[in-house]
Amino acid sequence: MNDVAERAGVSQMTVSRALRTPDLVAPATRARVEAAMAELDYVPDLLAGSLAARRSGLIAAVISTFENAIFAQTIAGLTACVEAAGFSILLGSSDYSATDEERLLRAILGRRPDGVVLTGTLHTPRARRLLTTAGVPVVETWELPADPVDMAVGFDNPAAGRAMTLALHSYGYRRIGFISPSDENDRRGLQRREGYRAAVKELRIEPREVSAHAVITGMESGPQLLDEMLKRFPDTDAIFCSLDAIAAGVLLAAQRRGIKTPSELAISGFGDFAIAQPSGLDLTTVHIGGRDIGTRAGELLLARMRDEEVPTPIVDIGYEIIRRTSA
Repeated sequence: MNDVAERAGVSQMTVSRALRTPDLVAPATRARVEAAMAELDYVPDLLAGSLAARRSGLIAAVISTFENAIFAQTIAGLTACVEAAGFSILLGSSDYSATDEERLLRAILGRRPDGVVLTGTLHTPRARRLLTTAGVPVVETWELPADPVDMAVGFDNPAAGRAMTLALHSYGYRRIGFISPSDENDRRGLQRREGYRAAVKELRIEPREVSAHAVITGMESGPQLLDEMLKRFPDTDAIFCSLDAIAAGVLLAAQRRGIKTPSELAISGFGDFAIAQPSGLDLTTVHIGGRDIGTRAGELLLARMRDEEVPTPIVDIGYEIIRRTSA
């Protein structure tokens, strides 16, 4: 560190500050320090630094799956936020299993992260105890729990599911089906199904539900799910899918079968990910600010670590119905 300070023309304390709290160092000075580190191939001893500062410099993020990109925007927003404050991300996946999440949390908390971000609110009792006794801020995301472990950033999944169903009805569709994974660990999919059921009951129309047999479901499931829907409910004129990836697979399968969309069959998804946008398949969908979820989660963690007051520990980012050519 002394060599870096000498090369950059600053004090050793400035080098230390640039490593631990870069936002408190002038950009030009920080750039000189980073250049000197690169020239000298200097790698900071983070373990020694964490012992001295009683901080690891790590933010742990446990997402539900690596299998598709639904949480990529959230991790991108979180990473950009906390890295600007000098922290690094430690990333793991629970594979939609509360038991695996507990095991992963045991391993992660042993490394003393300075904060934890989780996608979801379904935890084992032991995992919840681990989180509440860890002594670090915790943010649950993608849902709005009534009783959060600590803080939460998300949106109302049942309300969003209801809103999309009502929107399809307002577009003129009357025989609306719903497709989602069947696994009980997919709380968000179940909540969207809850919203769908509330809407069809309100509209006094027949519910038409098909469930995928795996919680991690993508485009490859489209043909089978479309066949099952049309076999059970052949006069279906619209299908609402709980994920954009499922909707994309159903849309492509319909096109290959010569089914005209949206005149013969409308299709909608959930998430507004890249595949759903006009540059992709132009899917009608529920837009969720995935990156905003990550950014707001990072801001809550940083505020708590700075001992700042958090007046709103549960943040609702909302949702928006986006109508495109698939419906």
